[in-house]
Amino acid sequence: MLNSVAKGLGLAMLLVCWLLVSPQPSWADWMCDGDRLSVEITRGAVDVTGLADGIPNSAAGTLPGDGVLVRWGDLVLQLPRTNNAGAPSYTDGRWWWRVVDASEPEFFERRGTVIHHQCEPV
Repeated sequence: MLNSVAKGLGLAMLLVCWLLVSPQPSWADWMCDGDRLSVEITRGAVDVTGLADGIPNSAAGTLPGDGVLVRWGDLVLQLPRTNNAGAPSYTDGRWWWRVVDASEPEFFERRGTVIHHQCEPV
């Protein structure tokens, strides 16, 4: 009995340690054009050895290969991080997301012209 309790406590301690050191997702919520928009940073596999000079390897805690998962109304987008300098930006060529100022994130859609979606923090 005592042996099984010790094993249970050991497993519980291992689980707590794993939760404390494992990377946790980052997310935030905004209202964009009247609908809730949530963004979660996703971590991707990264090989930074082949990046050219001048391309940022990391910015704001993100690396090339990372991305964001955007949920907006019925829409779910998975956007990869760009290698643009400055604040991390994410695009698939049609949709574009960037947060320089959390009170006014930039959310654009290209449909012949560029549509700017108005976003504000929740």
